[in-house]
Amino acid sequence: MDSHSFFFQAFVYLLAAVIAVPIAKRIGLGSVLGYLLAGVCIGPFALGFIREGSGDVMHFAEFGVVMMLFLIGLELKPALLWEMRGPILGLGGAQVVATTLAAGTGALACGLPRPAALAVGMILAMSSTAIVLQSLAEKGLMKTPAGQACFSVLLFQDIAVIPILALMPLLAAAPPASSEAPAGSGFGALPGWEQALVMLAAVAALVVAGRFLLRYFFRFIAAARLREVFTATALLLIVGIAQLMQAVGLSPALGAFLAGVVLAESEYRHQLEADIEPFKGLLLGLFFISVGASLDFPLMGRQPGLIALLVTALLVVKFLVLLTLGRTFKLEWSENFLFAFAMAQGGEFAFVLLSFAQQSAVLAAGVTGPLVAAVAVSMALTPVLLTVHEKLVRPRFVRPRREREPDVIDEHDNPVILAGFGRFGHIVGRLLRANGFGVTVLDHDADWVETMRKFGLKTFYGDASREDLLRTAGAARAKLFICAIDDSGKALEVIDLVRQRFPNLKILARAIDRQHAYELIRLGIEHVYRETFGSSLDLAIDALQALGLRPDQAQRAARLFKQHDEAALRDMAGLIERDEAYVSRARQHIENLEHILQNDRATFVAPPGEAGETDRT
Repeated sequence: MDSHSFFFQAFVYLLAAVIAVPIAKRIGLGSVLGYLLAGVCIGPFALGFIREGSGDVMHFAEFGVVMMLFLIGLELKPALLWEMRGPILGLGGAQVVATTLAAGTGALACGLPRPAALAVGMILAMSSTAIVLQSLAEKGLMKTPAGQACFSVLLFQDIAVIPILALMPLLAAAPPASSEAPAGSGFGALPGWEQALVMLAAVAALVVAGRFLLRYFFRFIAAARLREVFTATALLLIVGIAQLMQAVGLSPALGAFLAGVVLAESEYRHQLEADIEPFKGLLLGLFFISVGASLDFPLMGRQPGLIALLVTALLVVKFLVLLTLGRTFKLEWSENFLFAFAMAQGGEFAFVLLSFAQQSAVLAAGVTGPLVAAVAVSMALTPVLLTVHEKLVRPRFVRPRREREPDVIDEHDNPVILAGFGRFGHIVGRLLRANGFGVTVLDHDADWVETMRKFGLKTFYGDASREDLLRTAGAARAKLFICAIDDSGKALEVIDLVRQRFPNLKILARAIDRQHAYELIRLGIEHVYRETFGSSLDLAIDALQALGLRPDQAQRAARLFKQHDEAALRDMAGLIERDEAYVSRARQHIENLEHILQNDRATFVAPPGEAGETDRT
């Protein structure tokens, strides 16, 4: 591909995405379907801007899938991944085996020999990692039981590609037409056990390097204080891992995922996510466009009945298998239908496996051609299936909660605005009101607002992250804004809005835990109150007195502890993403605090008549 052709194709891809995706989002189809439709429009069988067989962009776009798996790995610490071993091995393994048997039986009934039928079953057991995860993430469904089930199955499928590739040549009815090893299998002449050892050695090297070497390497790069160098290093890391995995015959996406898991506990995790995310989104978009452009409309025109039958059979068989397995693994019906609708398509690995099966003389070209078209169409239909689930199926199981309009706020001149009136906020609000200070209270839980009103505590229903609501509540004239919201993410969003739009307001913020307190301090909030800190000190004071300390001694010890811990909190807020430095500083503060309290107790055991003089030291 010459430079002129490359730039023209890049321009066409980007222009198609810019036009199609916003339109698809506007009419509720989602970005994935927008990318797929854009690919169909500019592909060789529609407008023809993209030539048939232009694999350069497709290979480049597949790198987006690799980066997506790396970012997913960064979100999963090894301990969490170990906790998920049951769903990954159980549900994932059951899906691959059951779908292979079902699809293979269907292929056998259509007249394929047993080895070819088994190959077809294994290939069609794969689902699309890119489309499923992107679609679920876009709809905010990744944290749901169905989203976690999808992720577990997809991860097992990525792992299963390795033994499937190894098994495929053994199913060949005749020797392969070419003795050339497939791309990425440069050690294919080795015996099977040696290949397995090389694969295990590559994975072990990746884990060891990520655990013990990469942290120091990133620290060296970060010392340059050049963000573009850090970004280049992150991309170099992913490209290098993909190349290593491909060289030993493993899935590059699987290798990237393992690298992400290894680096999940690194202090550079957040920086890596921020640097790679834009590239991942753009390249995934190119991948989806490439899938849409690869739809072979002439083949569909020549054999429309066969393609339609294959697509329908694939979707129905996988849907039924997934639905059965979901109930077996105790997914609720609403989650189970989402799981089945999301995973019923074929996957991008099917293209690789079909090509390899044809090279290995397992499947004939007359079989792989219609299967490639059926898999591509099924992938393109996935966003449509998810829309059908969202609009028609889900409402039958989930009663939609009517969104209530915010209350009309009739208090505009109170000096205090309080966001959040739960277990923390209502104590603050009651104390201020009891002392004669007006407080405008906002809470986003409609049921709780009604409950508070029954007790005579005036509360307004509304979302404090809305600027118009804060203005109506008198934020432009108030003196204090107290954030007592019990959702740390929402609290940070609200506080950031108040800082930007109402700089006159003094902010007092509740911190859910120490981590939340660090984030508030880094936002520049001076007055941060940890919700369990005061009550913990109260309990400690009573415990010290029960152990024999005088009340003034216990109170003084708690006061010194509070002063030292507050200073340590602010000192360590800037080190939270640097694990070793953070741990070292924390140990130093703990030791200093113990010495201070022990020395103070030794000097404070003066007779009662001298307590006042000692207390001034």
